[in-house]
Amino acid sequence: MSFIRTSVANGVGEVILDRPKALNALDQSMVDDMYEILGEWGDDDDVETVLVTSASERAFCAGGDIRAIRESALEGDTEAITRYFAHEYRLNQLIATYPKAYVALVDGPAMGGGLGISVHGEVRVVSEKAMIAMPETAIGFLPDVGSTHFLPRLPMGVGMWLGLTGSRVLGEQALSVGLATHFVPSARIGAVAERIRAGAPLGEALAPEPAELDRHPLLPLDKIGEYFADTNVAAIIGGLRGAVGDDWAAQMLDLLAAASPTSLAVTARMLELGEASSLDECLERELHAAEKITLTTDFVEGVRAVLVDKDRDPSFSPASVDDVDPAEVARIVGA
Repeated sequence: MSFIRTSVANGVGEVILDRPKALNALDQSMVDDMYEILGEWGDDDDVETVLVTSASERAFCAGGDIRAIRESALEGDTEAITRYFAHEYRLNQLIATYPKAYVALVDGPAMGGGLGISVHGEVRVVSEKAMIAMPETAIGFLPDVGSTHFLPRLPMGVGMWLGLTGSRVLGEQALSVGLATHFVPSARIGAVAERIRAGAPLGEALAPEPAELDRHPLLPLDKIGEYFADTNVAAIIGGLRGAVGDDWAAQMLDLLAAASPTSLAVTARMLELGEASSLDECLERELHAAEKITLTTDFVEGVRAVLVDKDRDPSFSPASVDDVDPAEVARIVGA
């Protein structure tokens, strides 16, 4: 059974994500099927634009099939782990270098792997229902799918903030920091999709209407820049702790406290390296790190607590950022 549907008409090739029970989480078949069809369309003169949509009103794509990765880790099936991530990352690379217009309509949550099949594209459309996040540190993993390349290129501190805390960015907020290129209200998303399918020029199909923005509060970019411009996790936590009486800082501390300390240290280092690396280099580094970190007890425990038992009470080791071994971070990162 395929969890994606495809069609070609009026110069538009459409990929419809259709795994509703899993919120379109990308399993191996979806990654491989999408890579194959995009490869075919890239050489097809009848396809000028690729449109990616969701068949579910609940989500665009909730990420990768991380529960299946955990099962492979528990079984010691390292080949399956490498195959999944290597294939997912080559899909991300293909989208980033795609020779034709690539349009993702994000009208719901897009997390982890959902960003890998949207943010790398030329046109990223969000609605007020869009919710973008990289929540990997809470499950003992790390932000991947090329995020160690695009997160460090967001406004000062935003990438580190998103990568470490897993904070959510809504609709217009994604537009304001460059994660999205267009905003369309959810009520108009269907009509916009139909215009694109009909072959309308993208500029015409995505033309904004008056007073469509300002539905969400602005991101606290001044605070994000102040507290998350550092690459040292202990220093970031120390700065937040010093912000006595600041509710936002307290919320960030709670998010960091719920994350794997090892994942936090690995993420900070990966983002630091990614700032001066190409996408190819970032994806190669992410593959190495993914292979290593998925075999740690923190990953198995984090996925258990968040996605399997859902008790939200993981037991990470070490339990503090101060106790993370730099040699272990270097082993996972590979640099």
